[in-house]
Amino acid sequence: MTVHRIFNRSACLVGISLLAACGSDEPAIPALSFEENLQQQLIQAQAGDVIEIPAGSHEITRSLSLNVPGVTIRGAGIDTSILSFRNQIQGAEGLLVNADDFLIEDLAIEDTAGDALKINESDNVTIRNVRTEWTGGALTSNGAYGIYPVQSSNILIDGAVAIGASDAGIYVGQSSQIIVRNSRAEYNVAGIEIENSTFADVHDNVATNNTGGILVFDLPNLPVQGGRNTRVFDNEIHSNNTGNFAPEGNIVGTVPAGTGLMVLANDSIEVFGNSFVDNDTANVMIVSYHITERPFDDPNYDPFPETIHIHDNQFQGGGSKPDSAPLLALQSATGQAVPDVVWDGTMVPGKTAAEVLCLENNGELSFVNLDAPNGFAAPSFDTTGHACSLPRLAEISLESGAE
Repeated sequence: MTVHRIFNRSACLVGISLLAACGSDEPAIPALSFEENLQQQLIQAQAGDVIEIPAGSHEITRSLSLNVPGVTIRGAGIDTSILSFRNQIQGAEGLLVNADDFLIEDLAIEDTAGDALKINESDNVTIRNVRTEWTGGALTSNGAYGIYPVQSSNILIDGAVAIGASDAGIYVGQSSQIIVRNSRAEYNVAGIEIENSTFADVHDNVATNNTGGILVFDLPNLPVQGGRNTRVFDNEIHSNNTGNFAPEGNIVGTVPAGTGLMVLANDSIEVFGNSFVDNDTANVMIVSYHITERPFDDPNYDPFPETIHIHDNQFQGGGSKPDSAPLLALQSATGQAVPDVVWDGTMVPGKTAAEVLCLENNGELSFVNLDAPNGFAAPSFDTTGHACSLPRLAEISLESGAE
Protein backbone atom coordinates (compact mmCIF):
# COMPACT_ATOMS: atom_id res chain seq x y z
CA MET A 1 0.00 0.00 0.00
CA THR A 2 1.30 3.42 -0.96
CA VAL A 3 0.28 6.48 1.04
CA HIS A 4 0.24 9.73 -0.91
CA ARG A 5 0.40 12.86 1.23
CA ILE A 6 -0.43 16.12 -0.47
CA PHE A 7 1.50 19.19 0.61
CA ASN A 8 1.11 22.88 -0.04
CA ARG A 9 3.09 24.80 -2.64
CA SER A 10 5.50 26.17 -0.04
CA ALA A 11 6.69 22.79 1.19
CA CYS A 12 10.14 21.47 0.25
CA LEU A 13 8.64 18.00 -0.17
CA VAL A 14 5.75 17.98 -2.61
CA GLY A 15 3.60 14.88 -3.06
CA ILE A 16 5.45 11.59 -2.78
CA SER A 17 8.23 11.86 -5.34
CA LEU A 18 9.11 15.48 -6.09
CA LEU A 19 12.04 16.72 -3.99
CA ALA A 20 13.08 20.36 -3.88
CA ALA A 21 16.45 20.70 -2.16
CA CYS A 22 15.94 23.58 0.25
CA GLY A 23 19.08 25.70 0.39
CA SER A 24 20.70 23.80 -2.50
CA ASP A 25 22.40 25.47 -5.49
CA GLU A 26 20.48 23.15 -7.80
CA PRO A 27 17.69 24.84 -9.80
CA ALA A 28 14.44 24.52 -7.90
CA ILE A 29 11.77 22.30 -9.39
CA PRO A 30 8.57 24.33 -9.67
CA ALA A 31 6.26 23.18 -6.92
CA LEU A 32 2.84 21.88 -7.76
CA SER A 33 -0.18 23.55 -6.25
CA PHE A 34 -2.36 21.48 -3.95
CA GLU A 35 -4.95 21.08 -6.71
CA GLU A 36 -2.37 20.02 -9.31
CA ASN A 37 -0.83 17.55 -6.91
CA LEU A 38 -4.20 16.01 -5.99
CA GLN A 39 -5.16 15.69 -9.64
CA GLN A 40 -1.84 13.98 -10.35
CA GLN A 41 -2.28 11.53 -7.47
CA LEU A 42 -5.76 10.58 -8.68
CA ILE A 43 -4.52 10.03 -12.24
CA GLN A 44 -1.49 7.99 -11.18
CA ALA A 45 -3.18 6.02 -8.39
CA GLN A 46 -2.87 2.24 -8.22
CA ALA A 47 -4.96 -0.33 -6.38
CA GLY A 48 -4.19 -0.21 -2.68
CA ASP A 49 -3.11 3.43 -2.63
CA VAL A 50 -4.22 5.84 0.08
CA ILE A 51 -4.46 9.50 -0.88
CA GLU A 52 -4.39 11.68 2.21
CA ILE A 53 -6.00 15.11 2.33
CA PRO A 54 -4.39 17.24 5.06
CA ALA A 55 -6.17 19.57 7.43
CA GLY A 56 -7.18 22.90 5.98
CA SER A 57 -9.48 24.38 3.34
CA HIS A 58 -8.09 23.62 -0.11
CA GLU A 59 -9.36 25.47 -3.17
CA ILE A 60 -10.20 23.30 -6.18
CA THR A 61 -11.23 24.92 -9.46
CA ARG A 62 -11.81 21.89 -11.70
CA SER A 63 -13.62 18.58 -11.33
CA LEU A 64 -11.63 15.70 -9.93
CA SER A 65 -12.04 12.11 -11.08
CA LEU A 66 -10.88 8.63 -10.12
CA ASN A 67 -11.10 5.52 -12.33
CA VAL A 68 -8.78 3.09 -10.52
CA PRO A 69 -10.19 0.36 -8.24
CA GLY A 70 -9.06 -0.21 -4.68
CA VAL A 71 -8.18 3.39 -3.78
CA THR A 72 -8.82 5.19 -0.49
CA ILE A 73 -9.17 8.96 -0.13
CA ARG A 74 -8.78 9.97 3.50
CA GLY A 75 -8.89 13.33 5.25
CA ALA A 76 -8.14 14.44 8.79
CA GLY A 77 -11.79 15.03 9.74
CA ILE A 78 -15.24 15.86 8.44
CA ASP A 79 -14.84 19.53 9.40
CA THR A 80 -11.03 19.64 9.16
CA SER A 81 -10.05 18.59 5.63
CA ILE A 82 -12.13 20.62 3.18
CA LEU A 83 -12.11 20.58 -0.62
CA SER A 84 -13.66 23.93 -1.51
CA PHE A 85 -15.06 24.38 -5.02
CA ARG A 86 -16.46 27.87 -4.46
CA ASN A 87 -14.43 29.18 -7.41
CA GLN A 88 -14.98 26.15 -9.67
CA ILE A 89 -14.54 27.04 -13.34
CA GLN A 90 -14.74 23.61 -15.00
CA GLY A 91 -16.62 20.33 -14.59
CA ALA A 92 -20.05 19.03 -13.68
CA GLU A 93 -19.06 17.47 -10.34
CA GLY A 94 -16.69 17.96 -7.47
CA LEU A 95 -15.36 14.40 -7.40
CA LEU A 96 -16.51 11.76 -9.91
CA VAL A 97 -15.61 8.15 -9.16
CA ASN A 98 -16.03 5.18 -11.47
CA ALA A 99 -14.12 2.52 -9.57
CA ASP A 100 -14.80 -0.58 -7.48
CA ASP A 101 -13.61 -1.11 -3.90
CA PHE A 102 -13.55 2.61 -3.21
CA LEU A 103 -13.36 4.22 0.23
CA ILE A 104 -13.63 7.92 1.03
CA GLU A 105 -13.66 9.19 4.60
CA ASP A 106 -13.10 12.06 7.00
CA LEU A 107 -13.35 15.08 4.72
CA ALA A 108 -15.75 17.66 3.32
CA ILE A 109 -16.64 18.78 -0.19
CA GLU A 110 -18.12 22.27 -0.36
CA ASP A 111 -19.81 24.56 -2.88
CA THR A 112 -19.47 22.53 -6.07
CA ALA A 113 -21.03 23.85 -9.27
CA GLY A 114 -22.88 20.56 -9.75
CA ASP A 115 -23.01 17.31 -7.77
CA ALA A 116 -20.53 17.12 -4.90
CA LEU A 117 -19.55 13.42 -4.81
CA LYS A 118 -20.82 11.20 -7.62
CA ILE A 119 -20.10 7.46 -7.67
CA ASN A 120 -21.05 5.79 -10.96
CA GLU A 121 -21.17 2.10 -11.92
CA SER A 122 -19.07 0.99 -8.96
CA ASP A 123 -19.15 -2.02 -6.64
CA ASN A 124 -18.13 -2.03 -2.97
CA VAL A 125 -18.30 1.65 -2.09
CA THR A 126 -17.80 3.06 1.41
CA ILE A 127 -18.52 6.72 2.17
CA ARG A 128 -17.75 7.34 5.83
CA ASN A 129 -17.73 10.63 7.72
CA VAL A 130 -18.00 12.75 4.59
CA ARG A 131 -19.75 16.13 4.55
CA THR A 132 -21.13 17.77 1.41
CA GLU A 133 -22.41 21.30 1.77
CA TRP A 134 -23.41 24.43 -0.09
CA THR A 135 -22.51 27.06 2.44
CA GLY A 136 -24.72 29.85 1.07
CA GLY A 137 -27.96 28.24 2.27
CA ALA A 138 -30.90 26.63 0.48
CA LEU A 139 -30.58 28.06 -3.05
CA THR A 140 -31.89 26.83 -6.39
CA SER A 141 -28.45 27.54 -7.86
CA ASN A 142 -26.84 24.92 -5.60
CA GLY A 143 -25.70 21.62 -7.08
CA ALA A 144 -28.33 18.89 -7.37
CA TYR A 145 -26.84 16.06 -5.29
CA GLY A 146 -24.52 15.90 -2.32
CA ILE A 147 -23.60 12.23 -1.94
CA TYR A 148 -24.69 10.49 -5.13
CA PRO A 149 -24.00 6.79 -5.85
CA VAL A 150 -25.84 5.64 -8.99
CA GLN A 151 -26.01 2.33 -10.87
CA SER A 152 -23.78 0.82 -8.20
CA SER A 153 -23.89 -1.98 -5.63
CA ASN A 154 -22.77 -2.81 -2.10
CA ILE A 155 -22.89 0.77 -0.90
CA LEU A 156 -22.28 1.90 2.68
CA ILE A 157 -22.92 5.53 3.64
CA ASP A 158 -22.07 5.97 7.32
CA GLY A 159 -21.73 9.13 9.39
CA ALA A 160 -22.32 11.46 6.45
CA VAL A 161 -23.61 15.03 6.57
CA ALA A 162 -25.40 16.57 3.58
CA ILE A 163 -26.54 20.20 3.52
CA GLY A 164 -28.04 22.44 0.86
CA ALA A 165 -28.56 20.19 -2.19
CA SER A 166 -31.17 21.48 -4.64
CA ASP A 167 -32.30 17.90 -5.31
CA ALA A 168 -31.15 15.35 -2.72
CA GLY A 169 -28.52 15.53 0.00
CA ILE A 170 -27.91 11.77 0.22
CA TYR A 171 -29.18 10.00 -2.89
CA VAL A 172 -28.78 6.40 -4.02
CA GLY A 173 -30.27 5.62 -7.41
CA GLN A 174 -30.65 2.56 -9.66
CA SER A 175 -28.53 0.56 -7.24
CA SER A 176 -28.73 -2.51 -5.03
CA GLN A 177 -27.51 -3.62 -1.58
CA ILE A 178 -27.43 -0.28 0.21
CA ILE A 179 -26.96 0.91 3.79
CA VAL A 180 -27.41 4.55 4.80
CA ARG A 181 -26.90 5.00 8.53
CA ASN A 182 -25.80 7.39 11.29
CA SER A 183 -26.04 10.33 8.92
CA ARG A 184 -27.61 13.79 8.93
CA ALA A 185 -29.40 15.50 6.06
CA GLU A 186 -30.48 19.11 6.51
CA TYR A 187 -31.68 22.00 4.33
CA ASN A 188 -31.87 19.90 1.16
CA VAL A 189 -34.95 19.53 -1.03
CA ALA A 190 -34.84 15.79 -0.36
CA GLY A 191 -32.84 14.85 2.71
CA ILE A 192 -32.27 11.16 1.93
CA GLU A 193 -33.59 9.58 -1.25
CA ILE A 194 -33.61 5.96 -2.40
CA GLU A 195 -34.72 5.88 -6.03
CA ASN A 196 -35.28 2.95 -8.42
CA SER A 197 -33.19 0.80 -6.11
CA THR A 198 -33.51 -2.54 -4.36
CA PHE A 199 -32.52 -3.91 -0.97
CA ALA A 200 -31.75 -0.84 1.13
CA ASP A 201 -31.56 -0.18 4.86
CA VAL A 202 -31.95 3.46 5.91
CA HIS A 203 -31.55 3.70 9.67
CA ASP A 204 -30.37 5.77 12.62
CA ASN A 205 -30.29 8.96 10.58
CA VAL A 206 -31.53 12.48 11.26
CA ALA A 207 -33.52 14.17 8.48
CA THR A 208 -34.54 17.68 9.49
CA ASN A 209 -35.21 21.07 7.89
CA ASN A 210 -35.44 19.58 4.41
CA THR A 211 -38.42 20.00 2.07
CA GLY A 212 -38.94 16.23 2.34
CA GLY A 213 -37.08 14.22 4.97
CA ILE A 214 -36.80 10.76 3.38
CA LEU A 215 -38.07 9.80 -0.08
CA VAL A 216 -38.38 6.27 -1.50
CA PHE A 217 -39.24 6.68 -5.17
CA ASP A 218 -39.58 4.57 -8.30
CA LEU A 219 -39.74 6.56 -11.53
CA PRO A 220 -40.42 5.73 -15.20
CA ASN A 221 -38.07 5.95 -18.17
CA LEU A 222 -34.90 5.01 -16.30
CA PRO A 223 -32.55 2.13 -17.19
CA VAL A 224 -33.17 0.43 -13.81
CA GLN A 225 -36.72 0.10 -12.46
CA GLY A 226 -38.68 -1.98 -10.01
CA GLY A 227 -37.70 -0.30 -6.74
CA ARG A 228 -38.49 -2.51 -3.75
CA ASN A 229 -37.31 -3.96 -0.43
CA THR A 230 -36.31 -0.86 1.47
CA ARG A 231 -36.41 -0.66 5.26
CA VAL A 232 -36.66 2.81 6.84
CA PHE A 233 -36.18 2.46 10.58
CA ASP A 234 -34.97 4.13 13.77
CA ASN A 235 -34.66 7.54 12.13
CA GLU A 236 -35.49 10.99 13.47
CA ILE A 237 -37.63 12.72 10.83
CA HIS A 238 -38.39 16.12 12.26
CA SER A 239 -39.50 19.55 11.03
CA ASN A 240 -38.88 19.07 7.34
CA ASN A 241 -40.56 22.33 6.40
CA THR A 242 -38.06 24.16 4.19
CA GLY A 243 -39.66 25.64 1.08
CA ASN A 244 -39.07 23.64 -2.09
CA PHE A 245 -36.12 25.22 -3.92
CA ALA A 246 -35.61 22.59 -6.63
CA PRO A 247 -35.03 23.93 -10.17
CA GLU A 248 -38.16 24.00 -12.28
CA GLY A 249 -39.02 20.66 -13.86
CA ASN A 250 -37.27 18.42 -11.32
CA ILE A 251 -39.41 15.58 -9.98
CA VAL A 252 -38.55 16.54 -6.40
CA GLY A 253 -40.04 19.92 -7.20
CA THR A 254 -43.43 18.22 -6.73
CA VAL A 255 -42.66 17.29 -3.11
CA PRO A 256 -44.66 19.49 -0.73
CA ALA A 257 -42.68 21.39 1.87
CA GLY A 258 -43.42 19.74 5.19
CA THR A 259 -43.16 16.10 4.07
CA GLY A 260 -41.62 13.68 6.55
CA LEU A 261 -41.49 10.45 4.53
CA MET A 262 -42.83 9.94 1.03
CA VAL A 263 -43.09 6.55 -0.68
CA LEU A 264 -43.88 6.95 -4.37
CA ALA A 265 -44.65 3.92 -6.57
CA ASN A 266 -42.31 1.64 -4.63
CA ASP A 267 -43.04 -1.86 -3.33
CA SER A 268 -42.24 -3.90 -0.22
CA ILE A 269 -41.29 -1.03 2.06
CA GLU A 270 -41.05 -1.48 5.84
CA VAL A 271 -41.19 1.64 8.03
CA PHE A 272 -40.68 1.11 11.76
CA GLY A 273 -39.14 2.55 14.89
CA ASN A 274 -39.02 6.07 13.50
CA SER A 275 -39.83 9.33 15.25
CA PHE A 276 -41.95 11.67 13.12
CA VAL A 277 -42.33 15.17 14.58
CA ASP A 278 -43.80 18.41 13.22
CA ASN A 279 -43.65 17.84 9.48
CA ASP A 280 -46.14 20.50 8.44
CA THR A 281 -47.75 18.85 5.39
CA ALA A 282 -47.82 15.24 6.56
CA ASN A 283 -45.55 12.94 8.51
CA VAL A 284 -45.96 10.07 6.01
CA MET A 285 -47.33 10.05 2.44
CA ILE A 286 -47.90 6.90 0.37
CA VAL A 287 -48.70 7.81 -3.23
CA SER A 288 -48.74 6.53 -6.78
CA TYR A 289 -46.90 8.23 -9.62
CA HIS A 290 -50.27 9.46 -10.88
CA ILE A 291 -50.37 12.00 -8.04
CA THR A 292 -47.62 13.96 -9.83
CA GLU A 293 -49.96 14.49 -12.83
CA ARG A 294 -46.98 13.86 -15.11
CA PRO A 295 -47.64 11.73 -18.19
CA PHE A 296 -45.42 8.71 -18.87
CA ASP A 297 -45.14 6.34 -21.81
CA ASP A 298 -43.05 3.56 -20.29
CA PRO A 299 -44.93 0.26 -20.78
CA ASN A 300 -42.76 -1.53 -18.20
CA TYR A 301 -43.35 0.95 -15.40
CA ASP A 302 -45.55 0.15 -12.40
CA PRO A 303 -46.84 3.44 -10.95
CA PHE A 304 -48.53 1.92 -7.88
CA PRO A 305 -47.08 1.39 -4.38
CA GLU A 306 -47.77 -2.01 -2.84
CA THR A 307 -47.00 -3.98 0.36
CA ILE A 308 -46.10 -0.97 2.49
CA HIS A 309 -45.80 -1.94 6.17
CA ILE A 310 -45.81 0.92 8.69
CA HIS A 311 -45.47 -0.26 12.28
CA ASP A 312 -44.14 0.68 15.71
CA ASN A 313 -43.45 4.34 14.91
CA GLN A 314 -44.01 7.46 17.03
CA PHE A 315 -45.87 10.50 15.76
CA GLN A 316 -46.03 13.98 17.26
CA GLY A 317 -47.53 17.08 15.69
CA GLY A 318 -47.39 17.62 11.95
CA GLY A 319 -49.99 18.35 9.30
CA SER A 320 -50.69 21.87 10.55
CA LYS A 321 -49.63 23.85 7.44
CA PRO A 322 -50.02 21.63 4.37
CA ASP A 323 -48.26 22.69 1.18
CA SER A 324 -50.71 20.78 -1.03
CA ALA A 325 -54.05 21.79 -2.52
CA PRO A 326 -55.88 18.51 -1.72
CA LEU A 327 -54.54 18.53 1.83
CA LEU A 328 -55.40 22.18 2.33
CA ALA A 329 -58.95 21.36 1.22
CA LEU A 330 -59.02 18.43 3.63
CA GLN A 331 -57.82 20.64 6.49
CA SER A 332 -60.41 23.26 5.64
CA ALA A 333 -63.20 20.69 5.54
CA THR A 334 -62.30 18.99 8.82
CA GLY A 335 -60.83 21.86 10.80
CA GLN A 336 -58.13 19.43 11.88
CA ALA A 337 -54.48 18.87 11.10
CA VAL A 338 -53.71 16.53 8.22
CA PRO A 339 -53.49 12.95 9.57
CA ASP A 340 -50.16 11.30 10.30
CA VAL A 341 -50.36 8.88 7.37
CA VAL A 342 -51.78 10.00 4.03
CA TRP A 343 -52.55 7.50 1.28
CA ASP A 344 -53.76 8.81 -2.05
CA GLY A 345 -56.04 5.75 -2.44
CA THR A 346 -54.74 4.78 -5.87
CA MET A 347 -54.16 1.07 -6.48
CA VAL A 348 -54.20 -1.65 -9.09
CA PRO A 349 -57.78 -2.69 -9.87
CA GLY A 350 -58.66 -5.85 -7.99
CA LYS A 351 -56.22 -5.27 -5.16
CA THR A 352 -57.35 -4.78 -1.59
CA ALA A 353 -56.35 -1.93 0.68
CA ALA A 354 -54.40 -4.37 2.86
CA GLU A 355 -52.30 -5.41 -0.13
CA VAL A 356 -51.18 -1.82 -0.50
CA LEU A 357 -50.74 -0.61 3.07
CA CYS A 358 -50.66 -2.21 6.53
CA LEU A 359 -50.69 -0.11 9.71
CA GLU A 360 -49.73 -1.78 12.97
CA ASN A 361 -48.77 -0.70 16.53
CA ASN A 362 -48.33 3.01 15.83
CA GLY A 363 -50.06 4.31 18.94
CA GLU A 364 -52.76 6.93 18.35
CA LEU A 365 -52.12 7.02 14.62
CA SER A 366 -54.38 9.14 12.43
CA PHE A 367 -54.93 8.20 8.79
CA VAL A 368 -56.66 9.34 5.62
CA ASN A 369 -57.37 7.76 2.25
CA LEU A 370 -57.62 10.79 -0.02
CA ASP A 371 -59.73 9.06 -2.70
CA ALA A 372 -57.53 10.60 -5.41
CA PRO A 373 -58.87 8.33 -8.21
CA ASN A 374 -62.29 9.98 -7.72
CA GLY A 375 -61.02 13.53 -7.61
CA PHE A 376 -60.66 13.55 -3.80
CA ALA A 377 -64.45 13.41 -3.55
CA ALA A 378 -64.82 11.17 -0.49
CA PRO A 379 -61.75 10.96 1.77
CA SER A 380 -61.95 8.20 4.36
CA PHE A 381 -60.38 8.07 7.82
CA ASP A 382 -61.22 4.41 8.37
CA THR A 383 -58.18 2.25 9.10
CA THR A 384 -60.10 -1.02 9.25
CA GLY A 385 -58.86 -2.26 5.89
CA HIS A 386 -55.27 -1.51 6.87
CA ALA A 387 -55.23 -3.25 10.27
CA CYS A 388 -52.89 -5.99 9.12
CA SER A 389 -49.33 -7.24 9.22
CA LEU A 390 -46.78 -8.18 6.59
CA PRO A 391 -43.67 -10.38 6.78
CA ARG A 392 -40.63 -8.52 8.06
CA LEU A 393 -38.00 -7.69 5.47
CA ALA A 394 -34.50 -9.09 5.80
CA GLU A 395 -31.58 -7.08 7.13
CA ILE A 396 -29.18 -5.87 4.46
CA SER A 397 -25.73 -7.41 4.55
CA LEU A 398 -23.13 -6.04 2.17
CA GLU A 399 -20.99 -8.50 0.26
CA SER A 400 -17.95 -6.28 0.76
CA GLY A 401 -18.18 -6.70 4.54
CA ALA A 402 -17.78 -2.93 4.89
CA GLU A 403 -20.51 -2.61 7.49
